[in-house]
Amino acid sequence: MPTPPIARAIEHTEHRHGETVVDPYFWLREKTHPDVSAYLNAENAYCDAVMAPMVELQQALYKEILARIKESDRSAPYRDGRHFYYSRTEEGRQYPIYCRKLESLDAPEEVLLDLNELAKNEKFLSVGVRAVSDDGNLLAYSVDTTGFREYTLYVKDLASGQLRSERIAKVRSVAWAVDNTALFYVVEDAAKRPYRLFRHTLGTPPESDALIYEERDEMFSLSCFRSRSREMLIVGSRSKTSGEFQFIRATRPNDPLTMLIPREKDHECSVDHGGDYFFIETNSGGRNFRLVSAPVADPRRENWTEILPHREEVLLEYVLAFKGHLVAMEREGGLPHARIIDLASGLSSRVAMPDAAYAVFPENNAVFDTAQFRFSYQSMTTPASVFDYDVATHERRLIKQTPVLGGYDPTHYVSERIEATAADGVKVPISLVYKKGVLLDGSAPLHLYAYGSYGYSMPVHFSIARLSLLDRGMICAVAHIRGGSEMGKKWHDQGKMLNKRNTFTDFIACAEKLIAGKYTSADRLAIEGGSAGGLLMGAVTNMRPDLFNLVISHVPFVDVLNTMSDATLPLTVSEYEEWGNPQIKEHYDYMKTYCPYTNLRPGNYPAMLVKTSFNDSQVMYWEPAKYVAKLRTLKTDANVLLLHTNMAGGHGGSSGRYDSLKETAFDYAFILRRLTNTNDD
Repeated sequence: MPTPPIARAIEHTEHRHGETVVDPYFWLREKTHPDVSAYLNAENAYCDAVMAPMVELQQALYKEILARIKESDRSAPYRDGRHFYYSRTEEGRQYPIYCRKLESLDAPEEVLLDLNELAKNEKFLSVGVRAVSDDGNLLAYSVDTTGFREYTLYVKDLASGQLRSERIAKVRSVAWAVDNTALFYVVEDAAKRPYRLFRHTLGTPPESDALIYEERDEMFSLSCFRSRSREMLIVGSRSKTSGEFQFIRATRPNDPLTMLIPREKDHECSVDHGGDYFFIETNSGGRNFRLVSAPVADPRRENWTEILPHREEVLLEYVLAFKGHLVAMEREGGLPHARIIDLASGLSSRVAMPDAAYAVFPENNAVFDTAQFRFSYQSMTTPASVFDYDVATHERRLIKQTPVLGGYDPTHYVSERIEATAADGVKVPISLVYKKGVLLDGSAPLHLYAYGSYGYSMPVHFSIARLSLLDRGMICAVAHIRGGSEMGKKWHDQGKMLNKRNTFTDFIACAEKLIAGKYTSADRLAIEGGSAGGLLMGAVTNMRPDLFNLVISHVPFVDVLNTMSDATLPLTVSEYEEWGNPQIKEHYDYMKTYCPYTNLRPGNYPAMLVKTSFNDSQVMYWEPAKYVAKLRTLKTDANVLLLHTNMAGGHGGSSGRYDSLKETAFDYAFILRRLTNTNDD
């Protein structure tokens, strides 16, 4: 084995709540210092040297995954105004091409944005917002070429194909007015918090744009959007536990904002509009939300009318408003549902789903006056499928299913849903998939993934790449642990703030259940998570290093105490309501019990692959770098510890689709060589 680099230790101390905190790797935060890039490059070279014997396996996996993908493909077209919009990919090109056709799918194609052209001479490309003006002649879009989520707004004249003069930095959301000349946009501050709403008039310099609203509370982030009815421009200010909404009629862009829902402590809400009413999801009356209507003429709370009551067992996630009906996206028993509500009769029904475990999301539903609801459906064995659902007849029509080349047969695979019992007796769902014929005698390698934060419910999705693991006898599982909202908002509440350790003990319980159920054994178990899921990886590895053979952490949030103690960093202040505020001693003491970096101790650890991006703005590269540097001095085992830094990536790694597949093949090679002794394809 090659020799790993050792980061130099430089004394750095801080004083918090009467104790001295020593951080010998604090210097890695100095991004422009040549010693920082030198260390990261040394770690990359070491990682490449260790992975060198697996290069052929990586290449074989990449070719195998790519062979299942239809490289030249088109998304399901959807209608918006006079045009049908879609994106398409071309073989050999990294990025999608956004297109449209006028009135008919048989009409000539018009290319709106070719991301491959935008990405020329760039190492990274991400498109943030895309919004076409009401007359269809202008496209507002934003682009980041750094990976740091710094999006610059442009306006393209679609008739001439030329860019207009607008160049507006740090834009996070946009919305057109009906007149096609007024463009509203929100910019972020130095800590990357969206906080100011401006109105820009085409043909005028951006420096003269009118400031419409400024959100001064650092706990709140600002956004603007057009309602589905297209009649309202809605401005939302949200913290993790509260919301406030104002509006302007899209036909009257020069009017002042009108208050719709004033902020109240612990009042979470969201809103859409249709006709004479706003439709509001509110947690007033219950943690899992209820649905009410509010008259546009006077939307005060005393005028609200309940449409869907609060239900203890059903989480109301969000609502889409159409002219004659609403679509309420719900979650019950850990599974998502779409409920259609007829506005005339008040009657409602759910769209039936065929699998025991699945994911369903609304697709592009740009037409307000329609009897169709378009949604995407998938499961661990069913590729992503787009359906049009007739709300009157309840009939569904398959519009497109993602092709899987090479003769994929879903009947060759088994999908299951089981439960683990957490330390406090709570039942935690686990979704699994494996190939028929795999022996459930403890001998199978198993890949366990989880997230468990921010109330985000892990979808049970289909993965073309995952077939390369399944076909080699691996079982793949997702743990739906507390911190998400799979079982309602209380599921989130029980896995955040001073309950955060439940997230980690739930995951450990899931791993123990899979071992006890003979799905795998500890020496055949790989675990993986990213971002806040990387915090999960670090915490459970500290708590039970004996339970896992290998760990993959993507952009892991592992330096919790130090990051949350620095209010100048992106996300920190707004996330006090998720993790706690370490300026409060009770919060500090609790966070200290699980912070992965703080709790590293001498001892044996599983094999680890830790991945980060130099330009990540959500979890700074120095968190995983510090974590690995410290762990190298403490681990007493011979298991490999790798740090790989993408020097041109963002929070999600590389932006191009082929580059992303190569990163997946890299990870899979690490897993397969370690757990299955796989040497080739």
